[in-house]
Amino acid sequence: MLNKGVMFFFLVSLIAACSSSDWRTASREPAGIAIDPAIFKNAVIEVYAADAFSWRGWFAVHTWIALKPENAIEYTVYEVVGWRIQSGLPALREYQTTTPDRYWYGAKPERLLLIKGDKANALIPKISDAVARYPWANEYTLFPGPNSNTFPQWIGLQVPELGLELPFRALGSGYAN
Repeated sequence: MLNKGVMFFFLVSLIAACSSSDWRTASREPAGIAIDPAIFKNAVIEVYAADAFSWRGWFAVHTWIALKPENAIEYTVYEVVGWRIQSGLPALREYQTTTPDRYWYGAKPERLLLIKGDKANALIPKISDAVARYPWANEYTLFPGPNSNTFPQWIGLQVPELGLELPFRALGSGYAN
């Protein structure tokens, strides 16, 4: 059993760890995981997860999907971001980038899924169709959802050929079931 002094130090350390980072200065650099679209011409599907920002990362991850059609020079990234709702924007965000594997506000992503070539080429239209039908594009609730993990889980249910399995810490993924 820990004595009160050790426990106090432990709690202060935890609080300091979760409050010391600033989202404005946290790394958003590429992690060097993604396939380079300038080199690889075939179609690519990648799904990423990274620890959620701040103290939430102790318990949860943020997930997103990146698609690169054959001969495309950029990926299209789809993700759900809650703070967009406060600005009157949809929670579902789409953007183009050559680096879909950027750190999620200081947290290095992990690639959960990689599909390339003919299979990716066949699945990208199905994923794009599912994205267009996502029922909670304008909603976000941290828990139980819909949130950033509900989105890829829902896509995976619509396109079972992906074989997408989200990690246990993808809180909110059960909302789509």
